[in-house]
Amino acid sequence: TLQRKQVASLTGLAPITRQSGQWQGKSFIGGGRKPLRDALYMPALVAMRFNPDLKAKYDALRTVGKPAKVAIVVVMRKLIEMANALVKADRMWAPKTA
Repeated sequence: TLQRKQVASLTGLAPITRQSGQWQGKSFIGGGRKPLRDALYMPALVAMRFNPDLKAKYDALRTVGKPAKVAIVVVMRKLIEMANALVKADRMWAPKTA
């Protein structure tokens, strides 16, 4: 029953920016619960291959030039946000029908 940003932060998938004044470093993920983040990695790989919506998201990010690991982290975050939304709505996941 958490908000999207809270779920991402809890799992350690929220981007943390490094910047100070004019200087800007790269964003990274960290904190949160590492075992949960580790457990989401393999389902994210499967989802990016076989879930049409997440595959499209992954492919779009790769086309723009994002590194593969960054695109996988986006898929991981989408998975955890979807799971949270399903728990919030108290319903089961159902694939889209054409």
